Amino acid sequence: RRPIPRVLADPATPPAVAERLRTVEQLRAFAVAELGLPDNQSYRCYADLHRPYASWTVVAAGELSLDPVTWCFPVAGCVAYRGYFSRERAERFARDLRAQGYDVDLGGVAAFSTLGWLADPVLNTFLDRSDPELAGLLFHELAHQVAYVGDDTAFNESFATAVERAGVERWLHHEGHEEAIAAYRRQLQEEAEVLGWIAATRDELATLYAGPAGPEEKRHEKARLLAALAEKARSHPETAQASGYAGWLESGLNNARLASIASYEDLVPAFLALLAQEDGDFPRFYRAVKELSRLPAGERRRRLGVEGGSVESP
Repeated sequence: RRPIPRVLADPATPPAVAERLRTVEQLRAFAVAELGLPDNQSYRCYADLHRPYASWTVVAAGELSLDPVTWCFPVAGCVAYRGYFSRERAERFARDLRAQGYDVDLGGVAAFSTLGWLADPVLNTFLDRSDPELAGLLFHELAHQVAYVGDDTAFNESFATAVERAGVERWLHHEGHEEAIAAYRRQLQEEAEVLGWIAATRDELATLYAGPAGPEEKRHEKARLLAALAEKARSHPETAQASGYAGWLESGLNNARLASIASYEDLVPAFLALLAQEDGDFPRFYRAVKELSRLPAGERRRRLGVEGGSVESP
């Protein structure tokens, strides 16, 4: 890693990289001044990993369950995924889980947060994203440094996603990008529609798994419901493509894939509603979220107006 000013001063730095790093500097300043996100050394250096992803994560769920398997670690607590710097190790672990009968989802991750323990660098793995996507990623990862609850992946990721979405829209307003604001809102609407399809399928699967049918009947109905979800996406290609989920819906749906989406999305409306209750004041919003983070999981969800969930341990 090298400090961004040093990278910008280096004549060997490609112009495209320099342009994106200048945008990062602007976004970093906005994150502190307008969103109340941490003013520290994170995202003030640049590193090229010479690979397409920072890490690879494995998510698993039972064959007839939507509850993600969790793994527990020092500091981070229990999380509904397992991460690897080596793709080969991630693939080997995924194979082992499949052999045990789990549904598994393996995917590359462009960035992750060390929760403020280290100064997270800007990486080549996400530098070529569009301005709104780059802004969203930085705001999301910095939000993890504001509030983090061990053993509650859905709370952590949904909170960060809420900061991401509200932050991107505020940044676009700040920059006066009216057309970009309209485009961003359209994308979120398309995304919400597709997430509605996914949520409906998850509800049907949850009812199926909790019902009296035998395992074979459940497997057959599970396959039918997942195929119907994929077909819905194929029959609405423009919506699926605009949402950003077209490839995701076509690349092998299973319980683990649906569980991974739930972690990032289920509580987002509740967090956005809480931000609105605080009149869009991010520091006040963060204080409210920190208060929630100190409560037991069930009470956190009750305060957010949602039902609690369960997780499955390996």
